[in-house]
Amino acid sequence: MYTMMQVCKETNMSYQTLKYYCNEGLVPNVKRDHNNRRIFDERDVKWIKDLTCLKRCGMSIQEMKDYLDLCLQGPSTIPTRQAFLDQKRQCLLEAQKEIQSSIDYIDWKQDFYQDVLDGKRPYISNLIATDVETN
Repeated sequence: MYTMMQVCKETNMSYQTLKYYCNEGLVPNVKRDHNNRRIFDERDVKWIKDLTCLKRCGMSIQEMKDYLDLCLQGPSTIPTRQAFLDQKRQCLLEAQKEIQSSIDYIDWKQDFYQDVLDGKRPYISNLIATDVETN
């Protein structure tokens, strides 16, 4: 069995987040010790790690609750869960494209700046007039 602090260390989750997830019902069947403190077994820890991943996937608390409800219904909801995760995957792929586009822009701009510093091209700005443009 694990204490809250041990689970936090194991999952790299803050104490406040774990407590919030528990209070929101995202960790079902939480057990308590003789001092009424939450304790977790190995299955709980694995699920909490899943919650961390779902959060990183951009799921809201309500979406995580909906997903949990489906999971608790057993194998009959697997097709629904697959569709749910596929939607999230598509959103992540779109975000990945946007991030890659931003990285490409930064790489291009860094190359441009380096070429200017190396004297390989003149400096041209969209914001201020330069000597190159006035000649």
